[in-house]
Amino acid sequence: MAQIALVDDDENILTSVSLFLEGEGYQVQTFTDGVEALNVLSDNPPDLAIFDIKMPRMDGLELLRRVRQSSNLPVIFLTSKDGEFDEALGLDLGADDYIAKPFSHQLLAKRIKAVLRRAQPDDADLPANEADQKALVRGSLTLDPNRHACLWNGKPVRLTVTEFLILQALANRPGYVKSRDNLMDAAYDDQVYVDDRTIDSHIKRIRKKFRVVDDSFDGIETLYGVGYRYKEA
Repeated sequence: MAQIALVDDDENILTSVSLFLEGEGYQVQTFTDGVEALNVLSDNPPDLAIFDIKMPRMDGLELLRRVRQSSNLPVIFLTSKDGEFDEALGLDLGADDYIAKPFSHQLLAKRIKAVLRRAQPDDADLPANEADQKALVRGSLTLDPNRHACLWNGKPVRLTVTEFLILQALANRPGYVKSRDNLMDAAYDDQVYVDDRTIDSHIKRIRKKFRVVDDSFDGIETLYGVGYRYKEA
């Protein structure tokens, strides 16, 4: 049974969403702000967390910044209807997905299942030759799907689940162009719609993380109007 942490200062949302998710078979912890949630999420991380962005004391963006210092915990943001800036910033910080208020419980459930599926693939449903995947080596890059490990020139690069899947899709075929739709298919459930800006934000975040360990990193090329490709170093 997957454990979910729900962080929101709106008591009505905490109550209605937690009751719905418990009815779907999840264990749910609720928190009214980021300060209250931070220590628990650090010491005993759940399988997935849902953060509201606008909260007192510590908002969802700052909470994600702090969580990302030590964890790849899958995170879905709840945003206001006109919160496009917050959405883009949240993705830049490493959120795995976002959903705008007001939202249906059914849509939230689909997003949760999609993120959990990407974070925790069920090996029993995979062919034997896929359940234990070999590490992918492309020049300076090493990707180990079994350990969710990424290395660049031997140095670790901490990626979220979504970032890892996007990079893996690119690195699987160096030199080949992947459209944004291709990358959406690789990283998201086919029933979950995301727009082009979401993929662009993830690519920006991946590049930023690699440049922390190598400021000359240029392994992901942009082909404007077409998509992206991985350039083997």
